[in-house]
Amino acid sequence: MLTIFGKRHQGTHCDGLSRRDFLRVGSLGLGGLTLPNLLRAEAAAGRRESHKAVIMIFLTGGPPHQDMYDLKTEAPDEVRGPFKPIATKVPGIQICEHLPEIAARMDKFVAIRSIVGSEGGHSQFQCTTGWKPTMQPPGGWPSFGSAVSKLQGPVNQAIPAYTSLWYKWNEPNPGPGFLGAGYGPFEPKGEDRKNMVLNGVTLDRLDDRRALLGSFDRLKAELGDSEVAAGIDSFREQAFGILTSSKLADALNLAKEDPKTQQRYGRGDDSKRLPSVPQNFLAARRLVEAGARVVTLNHDVWDWHDDNFKNAKAKFPVFEKALTALVDDLDERGMLDDVTVLAWGEFGRTPKINNKAGRDHWPRVSCALMAGGGMKTGQTIGSTDRLGGEAKDRPVHFQEVMATLHHNLGINVNLATANDLAGRPQYLVESGVQPLKEVI
Repeated sequence: MLTIFGKRHQGTHCDGLSRRDFLRVGSLGLGGLTLPNLLRAEAAAGRRESHKAVIMIFLTGGPPHQDMYDLKTEAPDEVRGPFKPIATKVPGIQICEHLPEIAARMDKFVAIRSIVGSEGGHSQFQCTTGWKPTMQPPGGWPSFGSAVSKLQGPVNQAIPAYTSLWYKWNEPNPGPGFLGAGYGPFEPKGEDRKNMVLNGVTLDRLDDRRALLGSFDRLKAELGDSEVAAGIDSFREQAFGILTSSKLADALNLAKEDPKTQQRYGRGDDSKRLPSVPQNFLAARRLVEAGARVVTLNHDVWDWHDDNFKNAKAKFPVFEKALTALVDDLDERGMLDDVTVLAWGEFGRTPKINNKAGRDHWPRVSCALMAGGGMKTGQTIGSTDRLGGEAKDRPVHFQEVMATLHHNLGINVNLATANDLAGRPQYLVESGVQPLKEVI
């Protein structure tokens, strides 16, 4: 929470600032992390000249691969289901009839039909780190966004390098692992968004509080804690700069967007535990445009053990409207070659339809859809067998996708490392893993 002021009451400092509010101003807290510390950690990596970015969309619960991009028309009824394939803009590629907008833009997409190696649980871990949650180094593997924040730092000091628009479902949001809290995601959701603006606080009052914090730094220096005080001012200046520049708050304020553009993405209900919020696709684009390197978001619940096809008919259109609006928007703004878009889930669904007209968990194979990033699009990668239960050719591992994301940002996974808590350098992916050769 970014709380800048409060009611004056007893126990205040000489400018009327309470001790409680002083602590909040001093920490400028972002999800338990102080903003100056976040900026300090990001600055250690410096800046890059170009601004490549990734928007990762997690389809929580596991989307049904065989009902989206890999329909099995020759399978038995209890496997095939009622959906029919339709032609796409790319000759020879067919996808589900309930995804016509994606079909019309298939030349901008890459459908991966043969992702393997899921550990099988409802977890974002593999999709956000590339690793299985077993055999982790001390502190745990960092999420993709945290690794990018560590290696590349911010594009613009007013915009955190890694922003997460995730809604919690059954586990904490992806974190920084052994990199430490300084590389965790900025999470501007719910009440935190409201506190991103300085309602009722003039720049004069903010300057007064900056002077107050400076006096405490001088006191620390006089007491001999010069190492703590040294260099802290520049990061606090950046923290104040984020608030006073309004750049981040503006990026998150969708009211500043053309109403026609908002309508293109659609709107959803964010009152549920894990809501369908297509407007977050638009927020992701605005954040990247403002300077974010990585934006992650999750969209709806795809865990359809019951009524798989009823759910798909209702939810596919909302998803593809937001996704195609995002890709079109990036393309029209000249950003698509620089921004990689990825939509995927933790596993696939069972070939056989259960007695509740649903599909259950199936870790043996799943799917993903990618766009942008300067990749060779208009193709599919891999295939599955007649029942959609096993990878038939070109199995694709999570880490290959992760390596591709890093490659698209200009990070060489064969060279880049980050030290774990024991001081040992750790590579971003396992030895020998390379980006997808089909798209680069």
